[in-house]
Amino acid sequence: MTENLSEQEQEELRKELAKVEEEIQTLSQVLAAKEKHLAEIKRKLGINSLQELRQNITKGWQDVTSTSAYKKTSETLSQAGQKASAAFSSVGSVITKKLEDVNIRSIQHSISMPVMRNSSTFKSFEEKVENLKSKVGGAKPAGGDFGEVLNSAANASATETITEQIQEETQ
Repeated sequence: MTENLSEQEQEELRKELAKVEEEIQTLSQVLAAKEKHLAEIKRKLGINSLQELRQNITKGWQDVTSTSAYKKTSETLSQAGQKASAAFSSVGSVITKKLEDVNIRSIQHSISMPVMRNSSTFKSFEEKVENLKSKVGGAKPAGGDFGEVLNSAANASATETITEQIQEETQ
């Protein structure tokens, strides 16, 4: 490129280059002096690097939170969080209700059957049925007494109920 420039143009550019380099050096010296002065002022005020870092982070965070993008994102995330919380709550309620139903049924069954079987009303009813059976059909059938049949039916019913609940929950 120097072939296209005349000697005079090249000389002018060299002078301008030297002048710009000298200005840059001067500005660097001025900047170094200003930074030194700044450090001295901060030292006198008791401001240290950690405090500056905190101030910069705080200022930066304030700048970020004041942007419209941050506000929109914050609103969206808040709404999503509320919806997710509601969904988890309703799922938890359904699961709790199902577990309570299963527990109540099994507890009611396990408590009521022995209590009911030992009650005087049940024993009286059982005796009347046995008497009726013996009058109508003769001796006890090989299938067992009324209590055994009732117990077998109750166990089968409880097993079916639990199986149905498990199938409903898996669907």
